Amino acid sequence: MPIELTTEYGKVYITNEVISTLAGSAALDCYGLVGMATRKQLKDGIAELLGRDNLSRGVEVRHENGRLEIDLYIIVSYGTKISVVAGNVQTKVKYILNDVVGLHVDDVNIFVQGVRVAK
Repeated sequence: MPIELTTEYGKVYITNEVISTLAGSAALDCYGLVGMATRKQLKDGIAELLGRDNLSRGVEVRHENGRLEIDLYIIVSYGTKISVVAGNVQTKVKYILNDVVGLHVDDVNIFVQGVRVAK
């Protein structure tokens, strides 16, 4: 269900796919993030690392009761502090969606799906 924004010129409809792509791109800019992961882990608990073409598969957008919540499934770099990386991702995603689209994001939930050695 698209989000509707009203401007002085009319209405703008933003789909969840657009929000997912923006959130995924913003997250990938953060230090300590190896990439986005699929929402469901593969067999044996291994998460699939997604490329830039599939960013939205690692992001879930929920818009219910006037609240906008975003879940991000990430893989962090080995040797980085996970809590700091997650906090940076939350801050960056909220800022980008507010600055670029003008959306107020209520919650950005981070699910760390794995740790990998950065190349």
